[in-house]
Amino acid sequence: MFIAVYEFEIRDGMESKFREAWLEVTKLIYKRCGSFGSRLHYSDKQNVMIGYAQWPSREDWEKDHKFTDKLFEIARKEMRECLVQSNTVYKLEVSDDFLQTSLAVEC
Repeated sequence: MFIAVYEFEIRDGMESKFREAWLEVTKLIYKRCGSFGSRLHYSDKQNVMIGYAQWPSREDWEKDHKFTDKLFEIARKEMRECLVQSNTVYKLEVSDDFLQTSLAVEC
């Protein structure tokens, strides 16, 4: 499994619009490009959010995904308009995995 970690610096007052556009872009990438989806996180820096995207492999992430869909173009444009900048800060290969989707019964 391959993980891409992104840092998004968001323009003042644009967080809500950014999050809406990010979700639309992420849904379309999930549906059409074979990703496992993504999570968006608040960071401890003002106006900076972190995105965590999972892919089956680095090769799947690196593919030249062509979008001819107007919805994707609009959502990606809206997302970019909300940003001061964005960067891929980490490209990670999973070595060990024990991330669970439910809590353990015993504490």
